[in-house]
This record gives sequence, C-alpha cells and structure tokens, in this order.
Amino acid sequence: MARMSAEERRESVIRAATAEFARGGYHGTSTEAIAKRVGVSQPYLFRLFPGKKAIFLAAAERCVEDTIRTFGEASKGLEGEEALHAMADAYTQVIAERPEWLMMQMQMYVAVGAAEQDGDTEFGEAVRAGWMRLWDTVHLPLGADPNETTTFLAYGMLINCLTAMGFPPGHRVWEGMYPSARIKGRLEH
Repeated sequence: MARMSAEERRESVIRAATAEFARGGYHGTSTEAIAKRVGVSQPYLFRLFPGKKAIFLAAAERCVEDTIRTFGEASKGLEGEEALHAMADAYTQVIAERPEWLMMQMQMYVAVGAAEQDGDTEFGEAVRAGWMRLWDTVHLPLGADPNETTTFLAYGMLINCLTAMGFPPGHRVWEGMYPSARIKGRLEH
C-alpha cells in the first residue's frame, strides 16, 4: 500500500474533522478524536495544522466550498427559476445524503457566535467571507436580484434548521416549500 502524502493526510484530517466537529461542535470536539479517526498521532496532526482552530477553519472552508461547488454545478447554464430549482434540488439531495455536511454548517454558525462573544473575530471573518462567496454564486443565476438571493438563502437556512431538527419528509412543516426545496426520502442522523 502506498504511503499517503502530507496533502493526502491533510485531506483526511479535513474529512475527519468535518465529521467530528459536525457531531460535537468546536468546543466539544478534541483534536485527539480527530487524530484517532484519521489514524495519526496528535503531534502529526499539529504538523499539518497549527492548532484546533486552524483545523476547524479548514473544515468550515471545505464545507462552504463544497456548497458553492454544488450550487455552481447545479446552476451552470441556467437562469432564474430554472437555476433556483436546480440549486435547491441539488442542495436538498446533498444534505440528505451527507448529514455531516449540514451539521458542520450549523456548527460553523454556532462557533462564530461563541467566538465573537469572546472577542475572537477570526472565525467570523472566515465564515463571513465564505458566505459572501456563496451569496455571489447564487446571486447571478437568480438574475442578480438581491430579493431573490435573500429569499433563496433564507429558504436554505430554514431547510437547514428543519432538517437538523429531524422533521421528516412529508411533515406539514415542509408544505410551504417549493417542491425542489423539500427534503426527499428518509433522513438519517
């Protein structure tokens, strides 16, 4: 079996960190748990990343970039309603298939709020910069209309909250969603 490069190990750490932080949050996740999941020692983990905050921010950045890529691929060549429904459908499919992705997003927002209360703005700056890239990704396909963009992202946050709380597909809370924004199939947590 070939030995992993440092970059491949970094990727493994980001994937493991996403799963661990999604479940336990920033404060409830130890670097020991991440190292164990990857199969490396903590000292090796800290050769790849300078500390827990850097690991969390790398996982948060990956989560945002994956969402941006999902929206970008879904809306490629589409505009307006077609883009909206394609992006909504792609997103709901991904969060149903990869619940850790959704939970990592939710943990990002909690971590920003907690850090900002403690006077640490680095979390917020990084997450807000990612959010603005996400905004721009959906803004153009939706006709560069701030109201359409806001509505789309507001529905997305509602979908995140309903899914995180475990409302099953078909529950009446989903009735007000346009069909492409409804969660399909069985959610697994």
